[in-house]
Amino acid sequence: MSEKVLVEGATERTAAAAFTELNARRLGPFRRYFRSHPRVTDALVVVLYLAASLPQAIVGTVVADRWLALIPVVTAGVVLLWRRDRPLIVLGILMGLEWMSLMASDGEASVGFGVWFALYAVAVRHPFRSALWALAGAALLTITPLWFVDALFVDEAPYLIWIVTGFVLMWYFLAIGFGVTTRKDREHEIALRDWAIRNAELASATERNRIAREMHDVVAHSLSVMIALSDGAAVVMKRDQDRAREVLDELSASGRTALADMRRVLGVLRVGPDSAPREPLPAAGSLATLLDGFRAAGLPIRVGLSGPGLPENPTFQLTVYRIIQESLTNVLRYGKGVTIVNVAISRTGTLVRVRITDDGRGGMGAVMSVGTGQGITGMQERASIYSGTVDCGPGADGGWIVDARLIIPEDREPTSREADSVRST
Repeated sequence: MSEKVLVEGATERTAAAAFTELNARRLGPFRRYFRSHPRVTDALVVVLYLAASLPQAIVGTVVADRWLALIPVVTAGVVLLWRRDRPLIVLGILMGLEWMSLMASDGEASVGFGVWFALYAVAVRHPFRSALWALAGAALLTITPLWFVDALFVDEAPYLIWIVTGFVLMWYFLAIGFGVTTRKDREHEIALRDWAIRNAELASATERNRIAREMHDVVAHSLSVMIALSDGAAVVMKRDQDRAREVLDELSASGRTALADMRRVLGVLRVGPDSAPREPLPAAGSLATLLDGFRAAGLPIRVGLSGPGLPENPTFQLTVYRIIQESLTNVLRYGKGVTIVNVAISRTGTLVRVRITDDGRGGMGAVMSVGTGQGITGMQERASIYSGTVDCGPGADGGWIVDARLIIPEDREPTSREADSVRST
């Protein structure tokens, strides 16, 4: 089984467990108990049915000496144990038993309460149209025998049969109504559970993409700088050992920085006191260090600034930092004969523009890629968070151009401290 399947399965189980716990709190202790013990609920239904039907049936049959009329009443209680699994079959059996009990007892015994529970189960288990057909069948087959019961036709109460018929129909409609409401509530719970699972899967995928993007930025930048430094050290080793030692020191520092960045990225996956903070790290102070590192690796960088500084938003600063980092890493990887690299950061109102150009020979498209192709995609994804765009392509006179445009969120007020920090480069 692949790691992706295992991760998605764990995500689904976690989301389902969280929703189940939340839903259990909403139900309350009694409903939660009966929801988790369905057979106890079935036994309770049988007890309630017998408590409501059996006393009247016993009294009526003892007076009239019609003990056989008790058999349908007791049988209905046994049949109700299967109402959850086979509600339509149980309803059909109870309708036949109702006819038998009414005819055998002249209306003194009835399984009408059992029919009510069966109709409720049908409405919970089956669609609304099926529940209406079950209601029509139950009304036809259980009310019709009432018109053959002599006790319901008395001169003192000529409307008694109509009152009883209306009362029975009312309870049948209530059973269907309660059942449909319960069904809708459970469908809503299932929909919310599915939504929670999909939302967890989306959050997991987003987090994986974020970590992959950070890993790409850290690894691609650090390794590119380290390769350039090691190549430079090899070139100057025999001619200028002091300069070679400086390059090797820079190489060692780049390796340590890469290791620290890797630990920071992976640290967010840990849980507990050793976990890393999940807030984005501000890039104001580290942008100068980033540019110095590329200069040490051999890139002739020139920085130009215009307008007010970047906002205090650490995530926005990190976005600018990563775009510059990725762009310079690509120049270091693919650029040939580069004599100048221009990094221009300008701001006009809420628009921040980051433009990185070089004068290398040809474009990077003519060089075999040594990366995964995710760098440009990562820059575009970062820019899209701020309603921005990133355009990349060869320059008219050679080299490569990266032009990023970002929109500062309106609720972030600009400050000048970021500009002062960057101007220190």
